[in-house]
Amino acid sequence: MPWHTASATQHAPACCAPFSIVFANIFNLSFERFTIYFLPAYLLWTFVSQTTSWSTACLLGYAPLIRKVYMPKEIFILATVLSGLVNLLISLIPLVIIMLAVHHPIRATVAFLPIPIALAVVFTLGVSFLLAAVCIEFNDVVQIYQVVLVAWMYLTPIVYPLEAIPERFRWIIFANPMYYLVESFRAPIYAGTLPQGRAVAWSALWGVLALVGGWWVFERRADRIAYVV
Repeated sequence: MPWHTASATQHAPACCAPFSIVFANIFNLSFERFTIYFLPAYLLWTFVSQTTSWSTACLLGYAPLIRKVYMPKEIFILATVLSGLVNLLISLIPLVIIMLAVHHPIRATVAFLPIPIALAVVFTLGVSFLLAAVCIEFNDVVQIYQVVLVAWMYLTPIVYPLEAIPERFRWIIFANPMYYLVESFRAPIYAGTLPQGRAVAWSALWGVLALVGGWWVFERRADRIAYVV
């Protein structure tokens, strides 16, 4: 199953053309400029969504091993997230190639990227712990989460800027942790600037909350996992 995540993340750059063709005209941007606006956000979203999605079935996938060998169950979740991280890093290679091809400047601010990547990993790990624990006992959550992901993606400014949302509805975006992660990751690449401190701070806060909450739920169910899978 990690290879499904790998494929989705690594092939994300090839999937950006249809979005760029459609939305570049809508937002009055050149194809090249919209591609660089869209692709970093889409790569990070793909990492988070695909990794957390796979975590819903992670423990069931390793059920035979879990039943036979005692080991910390957290290892399977950590391995899943690490696999997603490796593939996110690999997907940055075609992103750099595309930036060079369209003559988009690569500025020194990209040195800041390890920070939003680390925050995304923390957030993803927390959500993965939560989903893995819950889905063991409630299988319907797997299908429900797929529906949630669709809505979550469109509530995240990936293909549209925040300014496209009427001000009275922007609170919905501001309540979305992925908004801050995406903005923190995109700014050094697209705008060549450091992300706003507010975005980084909220990313860190959401990451800590997700990790603490997810870990707490997972640990409460850890002893039962071998009997349920």
